Amino acid sequence: MKKLLLTLITLFALSWFPVASHAAGYTQTRYPIVLVHGLFGFDSIGSYDYFYGVANALRSGGANVYLVQVSATNSTEVRGEQLLTQVQQILAVTGAAKVNLIGHSHGSPTARYVASVRPDLVASVTGVGGVNKGSKVADVLIGAAPEAAYTVVEAFSALMSTLGGDPTLPQDAHGAVQSLSTAGSLAFNAQHPQGIPTSACGEGAYQVGGIYYFSWSGAKILTNPLDVVDLHFLLTTQAFNGEPNDGLVATCSTHLGKVIRDNYKLNHLDEVNQMFGLTNIFETNPLTLYRQHANRLQGLGL
Repeated sequence: MKKLLLTLITLFALSWFPVASHAAGYTQTRYPIVLVHGLFGFDSIGSYDYFYGVANALRSGGANVYLVQVSATNSTEVRGEQLLTQVQQILAVTGAAKVNLIGHSHGSPTARYVASVRPDLVASVTGVGGVNKGSKVADVLIGAAPEAAYTVVEAFSALMSTLGGDPTLPQDAHGAVQSLSTAGSLAFNAQHPQGIPTSACGEGAYQVGGIYYFSWSGAKILTNPLDVVDLHFLLTTQAFNGEPNDGLVATCSTHLGKVIRDNYKLNHLDEVNQMFGLTNIFETNPLTLYRQHANRLQGLGL
């Protein structure tokens, strides 16, 4: 029993405190890192971040990190234009020439939009659980009871905007759900194809027009018995009919550019260290994944 307890404690410690990734300057990238939230997202509610603890974990190793706020619900193009404005502001403040964009969920195509229309401002785009080829959950919502779904999505986005975002930003539930659907995503990809795999479940181009593309994602539903929010993924995962997914996005749909890994034992919220860091203690801690990626960008001179 003592040996088992010691093993569990060791695994937990290793996942949270990897020595190499906590070296001074480990996350210090050449260009600022910009974290882009997904559907219903926010930059922070008080001191509670959407990317829970991620910004501080990156800053502790020297990274210059910015959290942005775009519409909690809206089309990818509208969110993309909002992000572009903020990227330009960040560059003006920092004097940097480019940014490294990291987008979670709907944040991935939002970041891709900026890279597509203003490639001169972007050094890299990374999708984390990104909805790059659509979500079957959105498809089900559209096919089952679209008007009811839009009403619920609209109400929740208004709440999140009021609590932790900018209530003046326009919300459009219809635009959001359509953008996240398979059909909407494929239409978007036709206009902004950079980094998207041409095969069903392969990798995309690692570099397009000087911009590097990466992705990673989880593929597990229940990951921590203390996190009751995990339980709602038991419902949403039914949309995938057994296809590997993180609860909201199919594994193959998350692929963008170089696929770092697509089967972490993490669900869609774990990918941003939610809720309150209650993730899988038998998997690499999400904060470590972000730190490792910053070091990867550093190694490329980004």
